[in-house]
Amino acid sequence: METAPAHPGSEEADMTPLARALAVGTALSLALAVSAVAVDPQTGSQLAQAKNPCAAKNPCGGKNPCGAKNPCGAKNPCAAGAKVDPKRVTRPKGTTLAEGPRGELIKEGEKLWKDTRLSTNGLACQTCHVNNAAFNTTFAKPYPHPVAMPMEKSGLKQVNTDEMVQFCLIVPMLSKTLPWESRELAALTAYTREVQRTFKPGAPRPGAAAGAKNPCAAQNPCAARKK
Repeated sequence: METAPAHPGSEEADMTPLARALAVGTALSLALAVSAVAVDPQTGSQLAQAKNPCAAKNPCGGKNPCGAKNPCGAKNPCAAGAKVDPKRVTRPKGTTLAEGPRGELIKEGEKLWKDTRLSTNGLACQTCHVNNAAFNTTFAKPYPHPVAMPMEKSGLKQVNTDEMVQFCLIVPMLSKTLPWESRELAALTAYTREVQRTFKPGAPRPGAAAGAKNPCAAQNPCAARKK
């Protein structure tokens, strides 16, 4: 007895209604599973793993710039450093300062007074003494006279004007002294004497009436109270 040839789709035709329903249900389940993989963020699909731009690091959540260390609150440079060898700031015997027209020396000294290149830490003479600030009352006395800083750091009972200039170059400005016979030292000394001539202890400083203020003393806007 010959067997009838098989025709494509004959298996589906021979399926019972129950088997056909089960097959359809299985196919639907597989299709739903594939769809879920494409949209479900809990799966490992490429779509679900796409970087969410809203999940990027919040730029406003970075370190608060207002919390950074206030450079104006740094330790007083005049109080910094170890002891200073008095020989470094004592004018050698027999040494005379460079000479020149007084007006020219004062003009050159004023430029050097404001020149931060004389230091290694960005300071200038003017940084501490803008508008005659930070001078002790003894500054009004003729040199030589006692000055607290050289007395504390070097044990010097008194200093001359040029010696005080040299000392300031070492301690607050963290630099080297100038050659004793240099025109630069003579100019700075001449301008310091000119500043001293106009200094009056207790008198209002120039610019104070106009409201000049130390920028480092301004209120920190980041410390303002929340309303």
